[in-house]
Amino acid sequence: MGNADYVYPSTNVERAPRVAIPPPQSSVKSLKYNLKETFFPDDPLRQFKNQTTSRRFVLGLKYFFPIFDWAPSYTLDFLKSDFIAGITIASLAIPQGISYAKLANLPPILGLYSSFIPPLVYAMMGSSRDLAVGTVAVASLLTASMLGNVVNVNENPKLYLHLAFTATFVAGVFQASLGLLRLGFIVDFLSHATIIGFMAGAATVVIMQQLKGILGLNHFTHSTDLVSVMRSVFTQTHQWRWESAVLGFGFLFFLLTTRYFSKRKPKYFWVSAMAPLTSVILGSLLVYLTHAEKHGVQVIGNLKKGLNPLSFTDLVFVSPYLTTAIKTGIITGVIALAEGIAVGRSFAMFKNYHIDGNKEMIAFGTMNIVGSCTSCYLTTGPFSRSAVNYNAGCKTAVSNIVMALAVMVTLLLLTPLFHYTPLVVLSSIIISAMLGLLDYEAAIHLWTVDKFDFIVCMSAYAGVVFASVEIGLVIAVAISVLRLLLFVARPKTFILGNIPNSMIYRNVEQYLNTSSVPGVLILEIDAPIYFANSGYLRERIARWVDDEEDKLKSSGKTSLQYVILNMGAVGTIDTSGISMLEEVKKVMDRRGLKLVMANPGAEVMKKLNKAKFIEKIGQEWIHLTVGEAVEACDFMLHTCSPGPLKEGSEAYNKV
Repeated sequence: MGNADYVYPSTNVERAPRVAIPPPQSSVKSLKYNLKETFFPDDPLRQFKNQTTSRRFVLGLKYFFPIFDWAPSYTLDFLKSDFIAGITIASLAIPQGISYAKLANLPPILGLYSSFIPPLVYAMMGSSRDLAVGTVAVASLLTASMLGNVVNVNENPKLYLHLAFTATFVAGVFQASLGLLRLGFIVDFLSHATIIGFMAGAATVVIMQQLKGILGLNHFTHSTDLVSVMRSVFTQTHQWRWESAVLGFGFLFFLLTTRYFSKRKPKYFWVSAMAPLTSVILGSLLVYLTHAEKHGVQVIGNLKKGLNPLSFTDLVFVSPYLTTAIKTGIITGVIALAEGIAVGRSFAMFKNYHIDGNKEMIAFGTMNIVGSCTSCYLTTGPFSRSAVNYNAGCKTAVSNIVMALAVMVTLLLLTPLFHYTPLVVLSSIIISAMLGLLDYEAAIHLWTVDKFDFIVCMSAYAGVVFASVEIGLVIAVAISVLRLLLFVARPKTFILGNIPNSMIYRNVEQYLNTSSVPGVLILEIDAPIYFANSGYLRERIARWVDDEEDKLKSSGKTSLQYVILNMGAVGTIDTSGISMLEEVKKVMDRRGLKLVMANPGAEVMKKLNKAKFIEKIGQEWIHLTVGEAVEACDFMLHTCSPGPLKEGSEAYNKV
């Protein structure tokens, strides 16, 4: 039986420092603070305080165009490093650009266009020194998959091309809007485990799609799932071209060998970086000298000279195609943002500098908007190209300018040289790049550290490989959001015990040498209390109390008298949470137990005070620390004796 009907005398314990209630704050000021913490956690406007109008204009220009910030201090030594890095990544960007454009079912020349204008825009607006801009395999595959479901590229290539430009424009507007509206946290819903699984699944799908080029097949399924691809491959065994297969596997072996060598000898990174362009040159020479195109080896064909033609008038904003363009643009835009920002932050961490995620979104969005108007499709900062840029010793974004100029020279003078480039070489280049995304070590690490993250990862992988890229992405995001909801709806609660010879109270499951306090149950709530978890917490607290009473009853020890809630981890509480505490207090009163609170934060105290809950529980039963709360309860247990029970009271009825 508890002590709800006890009469407590005044004691010295009550003179201990009480938990303060924050002073009243205007609603406008509170709203302003909350908006700032939500949308401006990095306080980007700080630099504009106490500045003249002209100075603010200059700072604003530097904010949106970081090139004006670092360009005045640019040196000749930086130029040497950036020039070498730019030429190196250009040797990778040219063959990759052509390959990824083919993967997106777009004209190969678009891969070169997309490696010219967007890098120039990013060099002016991007905040990363190491990111190398260009097309990526996953976005290319998504473009082909999503647009291909609506428009047949063989029957209507012009409409397909225009939809690709429109999707790129939509992606750019979406990316820039996220940055301008400070909504970058939306991208964080793609967890690390989700990205690993999705990228690995997309890489597997891309590799399977390259079997068409490796085997020299003319007709191939437009589906991306494993079953459809395997059926398409093995129902056409009579059309396999051994010449194409020999070339493909030969160049794939060459590319993988150079990559292995560069990993073992990092100072020879350029060997792996130059391997794709070397493969293109060797493959073109081989086809030209042996006339292999007449024996089933498919080649790129003519690539027209000249720089990017304008494509603004080609954008499609009419039904029913606009819906497809919007859906494709948003999905590919999110994937491109997630990859680009993750890559940029990784290399920024290595060099100990900071990049602004929202500024990066504005830069990505602007370069894709401009790109869509200049015959480019979606670009971002791919890991493989950025890694080469980093290893080549780049100092600033000028390496992107050098790469763009190298591509410009190629567009103006060298495109005829790609006429005899075999498609099988492009397939080998893509497969080689995609194998690097099959990060099995990361999956093993997820299994070791967090089984649920591993499930998320494998669900994303399976969804992409066995269904489609879009379904895999939806499954991965849905499971990630489900886990987030579980964290919110099912927060951790645990019993605290006293560490011997101290006033410290910790989780009894973590610290096995802790001791319980007779007659006192100490619980910690390890999360904010919202409408989503208030019902669960009410039931969970009741179960803790039931379990504790059963344990004390079976052991014959002192009956339970006090329940202390440690609120230190409860950052905030809503009205549903307050109602839950009121219900818990009523339940405790009915059971003859006293509810005590310890270490509530300012936000919690402010709301509890406005809700009059402090009056209901009593200010003397809210303590600064768990130790003080235990001392107060222990004092009452040893000095107070129960008064007569009132007839009709809950405690009386229980007896």
